[in-house]
Amino acid sequence: MMDDVFNIKAASAWASEYLGKNVTSSNIAYLINYGKINRFIENGIVLVSKKELIDYYSSLNGPREKKWKEKLGEDLNWGLSFDNLKETETTKHVHRLHPYKGKFIPQLAEYFLDQHVDDFKTSVCFKPGDVILDPFCGSGTTLVQANELGLHAVGIDISAFNALISNVKISYVDFVRLKEEIEHITSSLNSFIKGSRTTEFEEELLSELKKFNDVWFPVPEFKRKVQLKQLDDSVYGQEKAGEFLPIYMRLIQKYDIRLLQDNSNNFIEKWYTDHIRRELDFVYDLIKQVQDTKIKNVLYVILSRTMRSCRATTHADLATLKDPVTTTYYCRKHGKICKPLFSILKWWKTYSKDTIVRLAEFSKIKTDTHQYCLAGDSRSIDLVQALNEQCPDLWSIVSGQKIQGIFSSPPYVGMIDYHEQHAYAYDLFGFERHDDLEIGPLYKGQGKSALDSYVVGISEVLLNAKKYLVDDYDIFLIANDKYDLYPSIAERADMRIVKRYKRPVLNRTEKDKGAYAEIIFHIKNK
Repeated sequence: MMDDVFNIKAASAWASEYLGKNVTSSNIAYLINYGKINRFIENGIVLVSKKELIDYYSSLNGPREKKWKEKLGEDLNWGLSFDNLKETETTKHVHRLHPYKGKFIPQLAEYFLDQHVDDFKTSVCFKPGDVILDPFCGSGTTLVQANELGLHAVGIDISAFNALISNVKISYVDFVRLKEEIEHITSSLNSFIKGSRTTEFEEELLSELKKFNDVWFPVPEFKRKVQLKQLDDSVYGQEKAGEFLPIYMRLIQKYDIRLLQDNSNNFIEKWYTDHIRRELDFVYDLIKQVQDTKIKNVLYVILSRTMRSCRATTHADLATLKDPVTTTYYCRKHGKICKPLFSILKWWKTYSKDTIVRLAEFSKIKTDTHQYCLAGDSRSIDLVQALNEQCPDLWSIVSGQKIQGIFSSPPYVGMIDYHEQHAYAYDLFGFERHDDLEIGPLYKGQGKSALDSYVVGISEVLLNAKKYLVDDYDIFLIANDKYDLYPSIAERADMRIVKRYKRPVLNRTEKDKGAYAEIIFHIKNK
C-alpha cells in the first residue's frame, strides 16, 4: 500500500513534478480539508492516495481544454488562459491589494505589453520608455504591469475610489511612518474595544461554536461525505443551524448585544452591525488626522478592505450580497456553522500586515517610470491639463512624446455597477459618486437602447483618446463582445480591428463556472 500513498510532504513533491509547477503542502492539505481527496491515517501519519491525486488533477487539465474548445470553438487560444499559473502568481504583490470585480489578471497585460513574440503575437508594439493609456483603469492592473515592464502609463476612471486604489498601488510610501501609523491605530482600536461586552460575547460564542461544529461537522469527514454526495449538506446544515440558534440568542440576551443600527437609509446602516459601525467610525476619524496624504490613502484602502470583509452577510455571499445576516448560519463555503462579525480588529490587523508586505514586495521590482490614474470621464477629459495639475512629471513625458497606445478592459455591457460594488467606501469616505456617467452599467440592462448607448460611449472614449496618441498607435481592448458591438465601435471611432485574440476565462469568482470566452481586440488607425 505504501507505494500507492504519500504523506503530505511527499505528495506535494510528487504533485509539483507531475504538474510542472510548485504545489505546496498547504495545497495538498486544502484538497483534504475540502473533501477533494480522502485521507488515510497510518501510525498517526496522514496519507493520501496517488491515484486520487491523479484523478483530481486530470479532471482539471487536458479534458477541460478539449471540452471548452468544443463549446467555444477551435480558435480558442488556450495559452491565454494562463491555467498553468497558481493563484498567488495571478494575484502577485499589489494586484490583491483590494478586491475588485471585473479585474483581469496581470499576465494578460504583460503578454501584450512586453517584447516577446510567439505564434499568436507576431510583433512587438511597445518598448520601455513608451507611454500607455488605460481609459478604464479600474483597480490599476495596467498601470502596475506597465511599471514592471519599464513603461510609463496614464489611467483614467470615472470612479474616484477606483483612482484611489490604483494610485495607492503604484505610489511610493515611507514604510517606517506607515507602520507607525498602523501601530497607533491598532493600539487605539484595542483600547476602544477593551472591556467591551462584545468581546466577552464573541469569546463565549466561539467556544460554543467549536464544541458544536466538532460534533456535527467534523473535519474532513463531513466535507468528504458532501463531496461524494453521501449527504445533502443544505438540508443537514439548515437543520443544525436551527439547533444552534437558541444557543446564539441566549448569548445575545446575556450580553445585551445590539445586532442592528437604528436606521437603514444607506449601505453602511443596512449592512453593518451596530458595534462594527462604531469601530469603523472610530478608525476613520483616526485616519483623517494623518498628515501624509500618501500614507493616509494607504490607510483608507486598508480600512475599505476591512469594511468589505465585515459586512453582515454569509461568507459565500460576500461578492454578491443578498440580505443582511445577523444570526449564526450554515456556511457551505466552510462546511460548518459560522457567525457574523462583531469587531473589525482581526481583519484590520490582517489587511494592515498584508498591505505592507504587498507594497514592499512591489517596491523591490519597481522601475524608474511614472504612472498615475486620473479621476474623470474618459469621453471628455483634457488629459494633458489634468496631468499638468496632478502629476507634472508624467505630464512632461506625455507632452514630449505622446502616448504609444492603449491597453484596457472597458466595462462589459450590463454586468457591473462599478460605483455600487464599493458603496460602503463611498458612504464612509464621502467620495462623490458619478453612477450616471458609467458606460454600460448593470442597472441600465442589455436592451437595445443600452447597447446603442454603450457603442456611443466606448467610441467617444476612443475618439477623445486619439488626440493624445501617436499616429501609428496600437490599441488592445479586452471585451466580452457577445452582442458583436466592437466592429461598430471601431467604425464609429474611425479605426479598424486588425486582429482578434479569443481566450478562455478561468477561475472566476462568480458562481457560474461555465465555459466563457472573451476577445482581445487589436485596433489601429484606418
